[in-house]
Amino acid sequence: MKDLDINFPLDKFEKLIIDIGWESLDDWFNFWNNQKDILSIDQFWNHKVNDDWIWGLALPLLSQAYKFQNNFSNRKIIGISALPGTGKTTLGNWLESISLKLNFKIAVISIDDFYLPSDEMKLAIKDNPWNVSRGFPGSHSVKLMYEKLLNWKINGDLNVPVFDKSLRNGLGDRSHWRLDNPDLLIIEGWFLGIEPFSRDVNHLYINSTDLSSNESSYTRIIQNNLRTYLEVWSLIDNIWHLKPLKFEYMNMWKTNQEKEMFLQKGNALQDKKLTNFLRMLNVSIPHKSFDVINSYALLLIDQERNLVEVGLNL
Repeated sequence: MKDLDINFPLDKFEKLIIDIGWESLDDWFNFWNNQKDILSIDQFWNHKVNDDWIWGLALPLLSQAYKFQNNFSNRKIIGISALPGTGKTTLGNWLESISLKLNFKIAVISIDDFYLPSDEMKLAIKDNPWNVSRGFPGSHSVKLMYEKLLNWKINGDLNVPVFDKSLRNGLGDRSHWRLDNPDLLIIEGWFLGIEPFSRDVNHLYINSTDLSSNESSYTRIIQNNLRTYLEVWSLIDNIWHLKPLKFEYMNMWKTNQEKEMFLQKGNALQDKKLTNFLRMLNVSIPHKSFDVINSYALLLIDQERNLVEVGLNL
């Protein structure tokens, strides 16, 4: 890997690769280097993909999926936990496409596909202090999510809703249902793997003035909502946590993501709606919660989304 443009330490990275199931980093690198003809990744991004994302994230994740498919008879679910705008959706598109060329099928879904239908959503988000239309724990059909993931694990049939964020003038709604029979399932989400704290969370904010009184009350509701997601998390075999060095990087990534969606679909979060949504993302869950996700792999990224560390979350 000497000729590649990567800057993360290779010692931790090699331990991850060996844990996934390869003899050594060289063995792993040679395996994928021989697959270059099928690993075209640039077509899925609007810009050239850096070596660190290909060799530090995409291929290690694909490697675990490949080993799971070849070494286990039972169906496995891999989770990707990453803040909005990180690039996990595009990564998922690539993983789905490339897996077919390796003779097995990955399906990538999002917890956002399980957002409540519009009528139920109105009740679920009523009186939230950020006046947002979705996004926080409590705006998903958690029971449906659990049933659909468990059903796939049992019989291999995937039958899940697909949520289109551009519908209803940017409020979003279910657009259709996806029927599939993948060999391996990946589910991604911005708070995937987050667990509720057993006590009041207000002390976890830097100081009490960070939250308004309405926000303070509502964070307790969100903590209660998080408890309902624990059954879903229990179905996930391994979580890969793509974590920024600073939580605040997400604001720029999410803003850029919404700009791109507006250019593509003509609808997106803008102005006050975008400001409110960013506020919700920043304060609805204490940042401390993202430090204690029970993940298998931890990948740290800087503001430009360069990988600065990749390894097992020991």
